[in-house]
Amino acid sequence: MSPPPAAAAQASPAAPLKVAVAGLGFGEKVHLVALRDQPRTEPVVLWHPRPERLEAACRAAELPGHSDFDALLADPGIEAVVIATPPAVRFDLARRALEAGKHLLLEKPAALHADQVEDLRRLALARRLCVAVNFEYRAVPVFQQLKALLEQGVLGIPYLVKLDWLMGSRSDTSRPWNWYSQRSEGGGVIGSLGTHAFDTLHWLIGPSLELSASTRVAIPERPLPDRSGRRAPVDAEDIALAHLSLEVAPGQAVAAQMNLAAVTRRGRGYWIELYGSQATLVLGSDNQSDYVHGFQLWISRGGEPLQPVPPDPALAFARTWMDGRIAPVRRLQGWWAEAVRADRPMVPGLAEAVQSQRCCDATLRSAVSGLRERLG
Repeated sequence: MSPPPAAAAQASPAAPLKVAVAGLGFGEKVHLVALRDQPRTEPVVLWHPRPERLEAACRAAELPGHSDFDALLADPGIEAVVIATPPAVRFDLARRALEAGKHLLLEKPAALHADQVEDLRRLALARRLCVAVNFEYRAVPVFQQLKALLEQGVLGIPYLVKLDWLMGSRSDTSRPWNWYSQRSEGGGVIGSLGTHAFDTLHWLIGPSLELSASTRVAIPERPLPDRSGRRAPVDAEDIALAHLSLEVAPGQAVAAQMNLAAVTRRGRGYWIELYGSQATLVLGSDNQSDYVHGFQLWISRGGEPLQPVPPDPALAFARTWMDGRIAPVRRLQGWWAEAVRADRPMVPGLAEAVQSQRCCDATLRSAVSGLRERLG
C-alpha cells in the first residue's frame, strides 16, 4: 500500500484541512460558506474553467483562484478538493485530484456510471486518500432521529417502505435548456434526487436487492439560453418510478416504492413512510423552496393516530442558515476532515456512492428494457 500523501502526513491532527473548491454554483453558495464556518476546514483557493466567472467569485470571497486545474493540483498547500461541478466532468477531475494526492469531497452523483465510481474507489484505496460523498441527508437531525428509532427496533418487522420526492423545481416550461436536460451530461431526476433517495433507503433500511422502474420526460423541450427563441430537445427524465426489494437482514427483505419528480408544481415534497408490525413512522416536508428546512417526524404505535416525535436536542445543528443545505453540509465536512486527520475511511464515501449509482444505472436500464434488475 502506498504511504499517505505528504501533505496529510505533515499536518497536525488539529490543523484545519486546507481545501480548494472546484465549481462555483453549489460550491460557492453552500460548500464555501460551510467550509468557512467549519473549524476543521479552511478554504484556500477557488477553481473554475471560465476566468471571468472565477474572477468575480474570487473578489467576493477574497480568495485566490485557478482556472488551470493541473496548476491547482500542483500546489502543495492544498490538501483536499471539493468537486461541485456539473456531473459530466466530475470523474475526470476526481481521478486527476486523487493521482495528485488530494483528498476529496464529491457532490453526487460522484460520476456518471457505477464503474467510474468503482475506479475512483480503487484509486483512493491505493493512494490511502479519504473521499467523502455529499449524501447530506445523513447529517440532518430529524433523519438521524429516524435512523436511531429504526436501530432501536421500534418498527418491528418491516412490511413496506414508501419514498415520495415530488418537487416542482423544473415545472416551469420556460426554464432554459442546460446540462440538466441531457442524459449524457448526468442530467435528470435520477441523478439529482435518486442518488440521495437510494442512499437514504440503504442507510435507513438496507441495500437494494432488485428493482424495476419506469421513467418519463414530461417536458420534452426547453428554450435555449441564448434567447433566440429556439428550443432544444430534452432526453433526461423528469419523472422516475421504482419498485425495490431492500435487504433488512440476511434472508429478510422488505418491499419499497420510490416516486421521484421535478415537474410536480404543487407536489407533496419529500416523504418517507415506514410500516411495520409494531409501528408506523413518517418523516416529511412539503417545503418546495428548501430541501432541508421543514422536516418533521411522526410515529404511530399499535394503530393509534400518528403523533409528532419531539426533536432530539442532542442532534441539533450548532448553527443554521436561511439556506437549509449549509448546516448539514458543514456537519458532513467536519466528519470528512476528522476522517482525513485520523487516516480512516469516510462514511458516506465512495462505497456508499457505488451502491447508490448501481441503483441509478439499474433504474435507467430497467426503464428501457421493462425488466427487473438484480443488484444483490
